[in-house]
Amino acid sequence: MAKMNNNNNKILLNHIFSIFKETINLSILALLFSLESIFILQKWGPIYHTLTALSFLLFTIAKHHLSNPSPLYLVDFSCLKPPNHCRVPRSTYIEHVKMLDFLDEESVSFMAKVLKHSGQGEQTYLPPAIHFIPPKSSHHEATQEVHMALFPVLQDLLSKTNTSATDIDVLIVNCSGFCPSPSLSSIVVNRFGMREDVRSFTISGMGCSASAMAVDMAGDILRSRGESNAVILSTEILSTGWYPGRDSAMLVLNCVFRMGAAAMLVSNKREVRKRAKYRLVCSVRTQRAFDDKGYYSAFRDEDSDGFTGVCLNRDLLQVAGETLRSNITILGRKLLPYTEMIMYTISVMKKKYIDKSTEIYVPNFKSVVQHFCLPVSGKPLIREIGKGLKLGEREIEAALMTLHRFGNQSSSSLWYELCYIEAKERVKKGDRVWQLGMGSGPKCNSLVWECIRPIVGEAQRGVWADCIVSYPR
Repeated sequence: MAKMNNNNNKILLNHIFSIFKETINLSILALLFSLESIFILQKWGPIYHTLTALSFLLFTIAKHHLSNPSPLYLVDFSCLKPPNHCRVPRSTYIEHVKMLDFLDEESVSFMAKVLKHSGQGEQTYLPPAIHFIPPKSSHHEATQEVHMALFPVLQDLLSKTNTSATDIDVLIVNCSGFCPSPSLSSIVVNRFGMREDVRSFTISGMGCSASAMAVDMAGDILRSRGESNAVILSTEILSTGWYPGRDSAMLVLNCVFRMGAAAMLVSNKREVRKRAKYRLVCSVRTQRAFDDKGYYSAFRDEDSDGFTGVCLNRDLLQVAGETLRSNITILGRKLLPYTEMIMYTISVMKKKYIDKSTEIYVPNFKSVVQHFCLPVSGKPLIREIGKGLKLGEREIEAALMTLHRFGNQSSSSLWYELCYIEAKERVKKGDRVWQLGMGSGPKCNSLVWECIRPIVGEAQRGVWADCIVSYPR
């Protein structure tokens, strides 16, 4: 009760301070206006009008500087490395699939083909429930997977940042397919004994873009609270997502998703700047749920036999391209130099009014961004996005290697990619990193971070420590 009262008092004081600040601003403006009116009426010399103009300019600059919200910092992040007994080589996976009596030879052949061309290696992970024959998909198994995925990764984050669970002001947990009651965020609050006034949120159904969206959401919440800490937990619980039918459009997700989780500590406290890794430069969120073709491109539904699964429509790649295009157009306005934007605009106008065969100029994002974390939804999509953005092998390497080593881990994949780039010791102070998340809805979320301190020693720790020397492959 005392903590709640303190929190209410803090909100009241912030409100009073805001009113007081606005009153002072209006008073200063009224004073400057009055002085200028006196100067005009008294017909005083130009020097007085100049002084008034300079005072107004200084006031505007000071107001803009003081009203800017504190930057959002990424203090650090952690990625889950599942236990070795959860590994599932491709041959073992297909061997188990053949033992499932509800799958015919055609379905097994289809799954083997998807797995072969997926870009996954031999050391990806599946939760224990999926290793059973047939896989278990009970609520109990899913809850156990939550404990296995979220508890260790959050504990690791708290340890490496020297943060207590009671220091967390905001908690956001995202998972698309598993929505228990109590919620996932409540499970974490209970396990770690967080404060009674922690603001907790659980995000579901947002797909692979959810972790980037959660960072943007955390930034908005922190700006409204004042200086605070937020933890974001991203995972996908697979125990309840297994599709036990034969529809090939739904069988794909059985083959491509793998176990993983990530935890991120973000803060707008000024004192964290010296130890934080990154500062958020900008974030962009776009979606195309208003369009039926996009809305139904990836859709959870029942097949003809009544089994639930996520159906991937044939329009998915086209929809993904349209969603990405709108996102990078907005992002380009925020990041790219005017020369790039002018060249892009000229090419669009030329194609529309002069020569329809003209190719639209693709802005050079490599001129303002040094590292790229792309959606890990499959090797063909990674290469298609890289081609569309005119990226080289080095720029798409993190996505391809993450897919090979860990598979598609949904929203947490972006952080395994960033961990890969850090383990390769490629991120230098001042470098920018673009994390691009695309998920069902469809949604596309971009985060651009700037590295604000030297990052060293990551090759000896983290999820890539035991294998980074053997990559790229």
